[in-house]
Amino acid sequence: MTDGFPFQESFRAHLMLEQSLAGNSIDGYMADVSKLFQFLSMAYPTLQLSEVTLKHLREFLGWLNEIGLGARSQARIISGIKSFFRFLTIENLLSVSPASLLETPRLPRNLPEILTTAEIEKIIDTVDLSNKSGHRNKAIIEVLYGCGLRVSELVGLKLSHVYFNEGYIRVTGKGSKERLIPLGSPAARAMELYIEFERVHQPIARKDADVVFINNRGNGLTRVMIFTMVKDLAKKAGIRKSISPHTFRHSFATHLVENGADLRAVQDMLGHESILTTEIYTHLNREFLRETVNLFHPRAQHT
Repeated sequence: MTDGFPFQESFRAHLMLEQSLAGNSIDGYMADVSKLFQFLSMAYPTLQLSEVTLKHLREFLGWLNEIGLGARSQARIISGIKSFFRFLTIENLLSVSPASLLETPRLPRNLPEILTTAEIEKIIDTVDLSNKSGHRNKAIIEVLYGCGLRVSELVGLKLSHVYFNEGYIRVTGKGSKERLIPLGSPAARAMELYIEFERVHQPIARKDADVVFINNRGNGLTRVMIFTMVKDLAKKAGIRKSISPHTFRHSFATHLVENGADLRAVQDMLGHESILTTEIYTHLNREFLRETVNLFHPRAQHT
């Protein structure tokens, strides 16, 4: 098989138009399939596309193992390869996909660190409200835990997307998908205090005029700033666990589920396409989501 990627542009168009994948995902798939053909070009220079078998694909996986590629990376590459050969069968370019029986390596389950409600209370109580950024920092923790946001969603949160009267915030998640998340009373109160007592007195850069959380120079916060702040607060609170902003997101979901919340509601608030992050998506009534937070989120007890 010669160098190159058979039906490359047709596959790209398929991913874009039929699968509706984002640009980064398409580039990833294309790069992963290219790796397969690079291997086949080296190992089987005269092999034709129609002659590729499961044996060749397994040899490719063995090669990936030999070069030290991890199970997670291998799983991603296999996903791209299966998608490519499935595309070929859909377009009647191949009668059967040799990748249909290709097994995905078992991924290690690295369970995320979870904070107890007592530990979260301790972190919140550690925030020094007399500090210049005290109300901001408390509001950040309350929103991370109260809404289950990704750190990128937190730093990108806009004032115009905070609806205090309705009790929701609007965030832009992965794939530029927007979703509404209930804003519980503790998080709402902390944000209002921050906006009223700190933010209103700060100089604010024009480009960040609509950004909720800003630094002392009036610019939006960075992910690194949030990571640093969270780790410092955890250390001051005497918590020895490995803490990151994402820990509050995991804790948000875990505490809701442990307290009996509907899995579909938690899925929707996290912005996952399904409970198992598959292609199925469940749209739920927004009032149902708000009731879920009010009934099952530990901080709702503080209202």
